[in-house]
Amino acid sequence: MGIIEILGVAGSLSLLAGWRLYLTILTTGTAMHFGWLPLPEHLAALQVLASPWVLGVAAVGTLAEFFADKVAWVDSAWDMIHSIVRPLGGALLALALVDSSDPAWQVITFLLGGGGALLSHGAKATTRAVVNVSPEPFSNAAISTGEDVATGGLLALAIAYPPLAVVVAILMAIAAVVVIVALRRLLRNIKATLKGALGDGAALPDTSPPAPDRPAA
Repeated sequence: MGIIEILGVAGSLSLLAGWRLYLTILTTGTAMHFGWLPLPEHLAALQVLASPWVLGVAAVGTLAEFFADKVAWVDSAWDMIHSIVRPLGGALLALALVDSSDPAWQVITFLLGGGGALLSHGAKATTRAVVNVSPEPFSNAAISTGEDVATGGLLALAIAYPPLAVVVAILMAIAAVVVIVALRRLLRNIKATLKGALGDGAALPDTSPPAPDRPAA
């Protein structure tokens, strides 16, 4: 397996970790533990994910995130708490795929994995901050469920077909950048609109009666 495919799998895992770190670890580890997915040679370092202790912690985290991520504002608080955890987890997942005898590639993969997880985490957190403004209560649950399904499907695809993992990683990275740029522009427009409305209100003419003239001294 070439370095491009390895980086593709590493990128996919790290980007998915930015959405669902615990689910990514739990799904990968469970599939390896029960042999549902054959363990390719290039993923041998990920065998640690099949440890019962790791699976137990990941299961608790997945369950907590499943419920927290579907409640407005609770999801944003959860994202804020994981602003460091997800990038670090994504970096470590990516690092596990690289040959330990090559320190240069280890550093590169660690940085790329952490950056990819931070990028997808930023897109997710920004999206939730915008959705939380909506008055109806169903958007969070719908988006969160979609992320659950997408994470599981893309994870299985990336591990089973490493060449496709390159495409998955590239598309996810592009989508994250597009979402962040679009949402930043939307927030900027909303801020400008509110600022203009407040400015217009401040510029309303003074309708109070004029003060009487003082008699000359």
